[in-house]
Amino acid sequence: MNGRVIGRIVALATAVAAPLGLGLAIAPAASAAAVTTLYYSSSGAPDYLAQIDQGAANWNAAVTDVKLVKRSTGATIVFHEVHSGGSYTNTNGHGRGQIYLDTSQVAEGFDPTRIAAHELGHNLGLPDHYTGPCTELMSGHGPGTACKNAKPSAAEAAKVQSLWVNGFAAETTARKVAF
Repeated sequence: MNGRVIGRIVALATAVAAPLGLGLAIAPAASAAAVTTLYYSSSGAPDYLAQIDQGAANWNAAVTDVKLVKRSTGATIVFHEVHSGGSYTNTNGHGRGQIYLDTSQVAEGFDPTRIAAHELGHNLGLPDHYTGPCTELMSGHGPGTACKNAKPSAAEAAKVQSLWVNGFAAETTARKVAF
């Protein structure tokens, strides 16, 4: 049984025991959950370094089973700046991908932090949902240029949590998804 499962069992037992006035001894290691760290590089998109970092920070604030950490070498998620064709990512949906941030979309008024966070969402396993509202990060360009929300919704964060609860999954076929 892995530490994450033990931690959740201990949390459940604590929640049940506390109202009943029962004491429960918890070993320090049992409550610590494992976190999967993914490394991203933004050096290929020099005009959007701060926006990419903010997009990663938004995911890090929303989920606990996976963390995005900036790294100059050895990153499994790599950003590139392109000047046409739309923003998109080629990803396996589980921590590996090449993200292309289109400067022409930013010039049209789309928020670069939203684009970066949206594309990171694909690398964390989420699909597009273009018909969704601005409050859904994965609605991408659907809500238009007025939408500046770059934070995942609670439902999107919960889905990522469920996908990463056991760390990396077996690698799947790469796919291309667009903003």
